[in-house]
Amino acid sequence: MTKTALNERDRMPEALRVLLESFPRAGWEEHPNFAGLVAFWLDRHLMFRRLLVSLQDDAEAAIDRRIDVQAHRTRLSRFGGMLVSQLHGHHQIEDQHYFPVLSKAEPRLLKGFDILDADHHAMDGLLNRFTTSANAVLQGQGEAGGFHRELLSFGALLHRHLEDEEDLIVPVILKHGPDALH
Repeated sequence: MTKTALNERDRMPEALRVLLESFPRAGWEEHPNFAGLVAFWLDRHLMFRRLLVSLQDDAEAAIDRRIDVQAHRTRLSRFGGMLVSQLHGHHQIEDQHYFPVLSKAEPRLLKGFDILDADHHAMDGLLNRFTTSANAVLQGQGEAGGFHRELLSFGALLHRHLEDEEDLIVPVILKHGPDALH
């Protein structure tokens, strides 16, 4: 049996990657349906990845004492808060609009949308852990090293989710066009 839980899988099950064969990543940007919605949506994912890198770099700098404690806290508050709020909003839009509409366009991928929805529920718990760990650092009750470990764990699972989401959703939008979302 294929593992589908976010913390257990290393990719989407093959049966749910069928459109990816017809629409491989290497050709996404050249596809006529890429501009607009797909480009915007992938930019949001890129923003999440960049925020993670920034938070990781800052935590490492704090561990090595290459950044002032207060400067680290300021950046952690700003970028950590942005990551959490933007991820919550992004997931709400996907759960309430994109996933239901796109799963109707490609019913054979319904299980994949269910997996991504389950990821979002798992991410809620991960975001709570992330927030608790970040708040401990911000309040002087936690160390940058502990936060860094939490961040690496969180980042690995977020990366898995983003990759799988892109592999499932982008080919659906490329195939059906952005009008499929109306």
